[in-house]
Amino acid sequence: MGCALKGGGGLYSRLTVGAVLLAAGAGERMGRRPKCMLQLGGVPIIRRMLIAMSGAGVDEVVVVLGHHAEVVEPAVMDFPVTVVHNPAPDDGIMSSQRIGLAALSRRYDAVLMALADQPLIGADDITALIRAWKQRPEGVGVVFPQVAGQKGNPVLVSADVRDQILADGANVGCRQWREWHPELVMPFVTDCRRYCIDVDTPEDVERFSNETGHALRWPTELAV
Repeated sequence: MGCALKGGGGLYSRLTVGAVLLAAGAGERMGRRPKCMLQLGGVPIIRRMLIAMSGAGVDEVVVVLGHHAEVVEPAVMDFPVTVVHNPAPDDGIMSSQRIGLAALSRRYDAVLMALADQPLIGADDITALIRAWKQRPEGVGVVFPQVAGQKGNPVLVSADVRDQILADGANVGCRQWREWHPELVMPFVTDCRRYCIDVDTPEDVERFSNETGHALRWPTELAV
């Protein structure tokens, strides 16, 4: 179900939002383990992101898998998502972005590009980003969270940006589009650190625990 959001100007018209959740990486710096399967409070963080998207009213979610698909896919299949597989995940995140964008079933007003390794993103964070999108100046095609000058995730892109990325060559993704069109990119300036917290290394996991007081743990079958 989509979301109708209230803002300073009253009730906004309904915004349709699709989402691409990227979870195809090898987790090289995590000992070749799928970092999205780290558990917070006993729940894999990829599931926490899907719960957040549902709570924010995202209409459709495409999950892009690659490495470790046999481990990750069972963790998401009880959600109403479309799972697609990147046959060449070592080609990088751009290839997964393009596969995910192409797999959306329709042309949405906006598309949420999200990472599966952000433990603390909740429905309120996605809703706040969508609200910023609704308030963006005309013509802006990308909105991203920015915390103390640091770029965060997830990112929202317009239907036109999605179309332009897919119409360009295979070496074009969201980052390239943003670099080519900086005047059409808007930061959502916030003090919410959750947008900038992800886990790529064991050191990130330790830092997360020290800074938040919450532990990230591997499920038994992935523990070493």
